Amino acid sequence: MSQQPAEPTTANAPATPISTLKDRQTSPKRRSAATTAVRTGIESDQEHGAVVPPLYLSSNFAFNGFDDKRPYDYTRSGNPTRDLLGEAISELEGGAGAVITSSGMSAVYLVTHLLAADDLVLAPHDCYGGCYRLLENLAKQNKLRLKFCDFSDTDAAREEIRRSRPQLVWLETPSNPLLRVSDISALSEAAREVNSLVVADNTFLSPALQQPLALGADIVVHSTTKYLNGHSDVVGGAVVAKTPELHEQLTWWANCIGVTGAPFDSFLTLRGIRTLKVRVAQHESNARRLVDLLSSHGAVSRVYYPGLTSHPGHAVARRQQNGFGGMISFELRGGVGEVTEFLRSLELFSLAESLGGVESLVAHPATMTHAAMSEAAQREAGIEPTLVRLSVGIEDADDLVSDVQAALDAALEISLDAPLQSEARAVSG
Repeated sequence: MSQQPAEPTTANAPATPISTLKDRQTSPKRRSAATTAVRTGIESDQEHGAVVPPLYLSSNFAFNGFDDKRPYDYTRSGNPTRDLLGEAISELEGGAGAVITSSGMSAVYLVTHLLAADDLVLAPHDCYGGCYRLLENLAKQNKLRLKFCDFSDTDAAREEIRRSRPQLVWLETPSNPLLRVSDISALSEAAREVNSLVVADNTFLSPALQQPLALGADIVVHSTTKYLNGHSDVVGGAVVAKTPELHEQLTWWANCIGVTGAPFDSFLTLRGIRTLKVRVAQHESNARRLVDLLSSHGAVSRVYYPGLTSHPGHAVARRQQNGFGGMISFELRGGVGEVTEFLRSLELFSLAESLGGVESLVAHPATMTHAAMSEAAQREAGIEPTLVRLSVGIEDADDLVSDVQAALDAALEISLDAPLQSEARAVSG
């Protein structure tokens, strides 16, 4: 792992060897997730008594005098609004501190700065396409070594961790887009045996439904663009550390490379977090209705949702999650024609990337979210051309079911007509 020279200020905090970082743990005071989400920063304004904390847009802050710096001096290094958001996310995840970044990908990139050129990253073979692209190209530049692994096979993954002895184990659970589940506790235990740092991407569930640090992870990564903000109007990320020392090192690097988030984005995200618990509950309730429909419809060949007892990771999901979330992936029978007709027929699902907003979205992973992966890599990950991913919003459940039902019926009609069309062509030939 890389190390930086010690500096006298918090913004330039010294790095600490990973072995020391991993030995130290904190036990922050915990409140319920709903209370934390709503109350963080409320009545914190000492100047005017504003109930909602003010937004500090200033890029810089005046010194008291010569060589007398206040707690904040420059917004890249620290900002009161951004720090409130970091406090909220850190408490929700049970961490020692959170660094708020400009995007989910800058959060991923920040974590890679804990690595040295010869350090090995063991990553999911089916991870998010942007993450796959970043790690693969950093490896090509000899900035790290990279190996992919199927973490949904716990025994095989544990053996791979012990054999390859990576410096960093990257988990994404549930995975994007196939919703594979990784056993965070079991894999973290194997990682500790070889002194590996464990990073868990918790974007798909949010801390409302899963707390990876409590399960053994050292770092949690979020695209706050998704469920934490929840309104598809902010791009951001977060990196939550289990220990103060690890948080200090991440803070040093965030300031150094300039990936910290903007104050206004932080203000909006904190506002979004206040309704996290109730939003996630509605997302999941609606998703369950759609899972029932998809599981019984003739146009669908396979449904990926950890809440199904038939899902290979269902038992692990029940153990480590507080719910199954609002993301669903499924495969349509037939081919790309059926996919095209299904997407064309939807009225309440916008064809767009991203997820976790109050509005329902639909994506075609092979050509959208995971287009950065080669066809061979997609096949290895199990991403088929007929795979569709739904981010289920909080609209009326009956309306969503009716919309998807009509689109599935249209896709099924295309599929049933295909043999007749082939037969007609054969006769006319």
